[in-house]
Amino acid sequence: MRYVSTRGDAPVLEFGDVLLRGLAADGGLYVPDDYPHLPELAPDASYAHVATALLAPYTAPSLLRDELAPMVEEAYATFRHPDVCPVTPLDDDLHLLELFWGPTIAFKDVALQLVGRLFDHELTRREERATIVVATSGDTGSAAIEACRGRHHLQIVVLHPAGRVSDVQRRQMTTVDEPNVHNVAVEGTFDDCQDAVKAMFADPTFRTEIGLSAMNSINWARVMAQTVYYTTAARTVGRGEPVGFSVPTGNFGNVLAGWVARRTGTPISQLVVASNRNDILTRWLADGVMERHGVVPTHSPSMDIEISSNAERLIYELYERNPALVVDRLQEFAATGRVELGDARRSVVGEVFDGASVDDEGTLAEIRRTYEATGVILDPHTAVGVSAARARRRDRDVPMVCLATAHPAKFPDAVEAAIGIRPELPAHLADLFDLPERFETLPNDLDRLKAHVRSVTSR
Repeated sequence: MRYVSTRGDAPVLEFGDVLLRGLAADGGLYVPDDYPHLPELAPDASYAHVATALLAPYTAPSLLRDELAPMVEEAYATFRHPDVCPVTPLDDDLHLLELFWGPTIAFKDVALQLVGRLFDHELTRREERATIVVATSGDTGSAAIEACRGRHHLQIVVLHPAGRVSDVQRRQMTTVDEPNVHNVAVEGTFDDCQDAVKAMFADPTFRTEIGLSAMNSINWARVMAQTVYYTTAARTVGRGEPVGFSVPTGNFGNVLAGWVARRTGTPISQLVVASNRNDILTRWLADGVMERHGVVPTHSPSMDIEISSNAERLIYELYERNPALVVDRLQEFAATGRVELGDARRSVVGEVFDGASVDDEGTLAEIRRTYEATGVILDPHTAVGVSAARARRRDRDVPMVCLATAHPAKFPDAVEAAIGIRPELPAHLADLFDLPERFETLPNDLDRLKAHVRSVTSR
């Protein structure tokens, strides 16, 4: 497998180089030059076996199947459920795909427990070191830290928007006491954090100086690893027949993984993009216009995003892999805050994608409704997904799987506001609020942020 940049002006690479570089040298995102077809899988294949079979074509020849398999087994042995990502019935032929059984009780663990091991393997093989700089809206940061902590070949610096993540999310990052872990609260939004990371990647001198790499969903390895649970869920629920998915969506990486799974042969008939009040993607799917309106804080903070990086990968496919057209559209959006898809491309998107926006009132109402009907407690992001599934489901004869992206205890304030119950953290996180925090608060200033990264990674 070889990888190309969505912007067409970066070297074609194999998987090992794509993994370590994260963002392409031209500012684009790497995508495979082809998508492999879904392999034959035994009916009783374990999650780890399915993951190895699906991912091996993406990693070869940098990493062969016999090398990949033990890393996959080790990564998913860290999950507290034997099925890794179990599917449970909810109601009215809706199902929950529970993605919160990993160490940090959020879906980012599914990819990052593997990606951390892939980094460690590749850096050890090359006898190199790398600095991971991550922008997070809440969950990526803690999952990336958990994947990197204590690894001798990696330093990790996580930028989170000050005051815009939940207390649990923040503490999962800032209470980790490891010499290679560094946290920064940036006085701004997630988009500000993400812009700073992109600017660091765009500075070749800085990038080389600190050995910069990324673990958020600009890194193809993240998207690749997330395709697996779409396939395992479809096998569980659909048994070869079409299945729909509703996906709480911020940076578009999770739902893009569903599109990739469909492209490679998983029978997915519908992907519902579930947004909160920050509904740029919902509006884009409805009228073909992507337009900035500004970010507002909500009960589902991991989705408080306006610039969804992974939309670029879909746009690249919609423009028939013509990087010049992609660059034109991105420049137009950067200059005006607005870009149109056009009717033909909008029609292609509409074949599988639908969108729905759920405000804070609707989010709390869905948490309440689901709890009263089933006894199941949803976190606010999952509630957005369930509410969107109810609103936009096309065919009631097709099972709908809602991605449960976080444990409800990660967002106890919203849950308590909805049902009067404050969910408890799992036992392995019970002492989270007793531990000291370690982080720096810095302004949204690129030079200050770069200087800080230099200082902590040179120690």
